[in-house]
Amino acid sequence: MKILHSADWHLDAPMTGRSEEQARFLRQELRKIPQKVCQVAKQEHCELMLLAGDLFDGAYTQDSFQAVYEALEEVGIPVFITPGNHDFCKLGSPYLEERWPSNVHIFKHPVMEAVPLPELNCTIFGAGYEAMECPGLLEDFHAEGDYRWNIGVLHADATNTSSPYCPVNAQQVRLSGLDYLALGHIHKSDSFQSGDGLCAWPGCPMGHGYDETGIKGVLVITLEQEAKEKFFPLDTPRFYDEVLEVSGDAAQSLAALLPGVETSDFYRITLTGYCDNVDVDGLTAEFSNVKNLVLRDKTISQETLWRALGEDSLEGMYFGLLHQGLDSESEVLRRRIMLAAQISRQILDGQEVTLP
Repeated sequence: MKILHSADWHLDAPMTGRSEEQARFLRQELRKIPQKVCQVAKQEHCELMLLAGDLFDGAYTQDSFQAVYEALEEVGIPVFITPGNHDFCKLGSPYLEERWPSNVHIFKHPVMEAVPLPELNCTIFGAGYEAMECPGLLEDFHAEGDYRWNIGVLHADATNTSSPYCPVNAQQVRLSGLDYLALGHIHKSDSFQSGDGLCAWPGCPMGHGYDETGIKGVLVITLEQEAKEKFFPLDTPRFYDEVLEVSGDAAQSLAALLPGVETSDFYRITLTGYCDNVDVDGLTAEFSNVKNLVLRDKTISQETLWRALGEDSLEGMYFGLLHQGLDSESEVLRRRIMLAAQISRQILDGQEVTLP
C-alpha cells in the first residue's frame, strides 16, 4: 500500500514582508498546491492520503476551499485531515462550515479516534485541534485494531518535548503500536524510526520566506514488511538565501550563482569580500531574469584592505611586502597574494575566516 502524506499548505497566508505583487503571486501559487499534491498521489498510485494539519492559514477564501475540494474529490482515494494550530476547528472553520467530498474524513476533536479501512487492511487513528494549542495526544495511547496496519495522523511537534503543539517523543511512538505516524507542523522534512514505528513529517510544500529555503514537497510512504518513505519535490516557487564572496567583477560572480533563464524563485544574495564600487541597483537590473532578486552589499573596499600601507608598524610592513608582489606578471601569484591579504585583514579585524 502507498500513502501520500502532506501538511502545512497554509492557503491564504498573508505573506508579510513581501510586496503586494509578490504576496499576490505567492498566494496564487499556494492555491495550486492541492492539485499538485493530488497529481503525485495519482502518479504514484497511492491508495490513501494523510493531510496533517494547517491546510489553511486561518481565515480562508472560497477560492482556496474550492481548490482543495475539487482536488480531493477528483483524487478519489480516502483522505484523512487533522486540523492544526492555524486551522483548528472553531466557529467559521471550513472543517465545520463547509461540505466536504464523501472520500474525506476530518478528525475534529483532540481525542484519538479510530477509523477502520477493511479494504486497505488498516486502521487510521487521528485527532484535531479545537484551539491554538493542543496537549500531547500520544501519552498513554496504544493503537488497537483488527487489521494489518495501524496508521496515525496528527499535527504535532516531535522536535520539542515542551511544545504547546501536541508534543510527541520517540518513546511514545515506540509504545503506540503505530506502524506509521504522519505528522505536520514543522516546515522542514524529517523522520525517525522508533521501535517498529516510523514517524515522519513532510515539511511545507512551499516556502514562505528566506527562513524556509530548500526543496519542498510531499512524502510517499510504502507499507510492505515495514513503512518506508520517499520524498517527492513539488514544482513550487523556492527561496534561496546565499552569501557570495566577490572580488573584482561582481556581475561575473553573480552570473555563476544565479540561473541564466527567467525564474520566479526568490533569491537573497549577500555580497561579501573586498570589492570597490558595487552597484546594487545596476546589478539587479542586469539580472532582470531573476524577478525576485534582493542584493545586500556587505563588501569592503580595497582601501580598507590596504589601509595599513605606509604605516611604521609590523602590520604596515607586512601589507607593504604583500602589495609589492602585486606587480608580478604571474596572475596566479597575484591571486594568491590577494587571498593572503584578505585572510590577514579578516584575522586582524577579528572576523570569522572561511578558507576557500
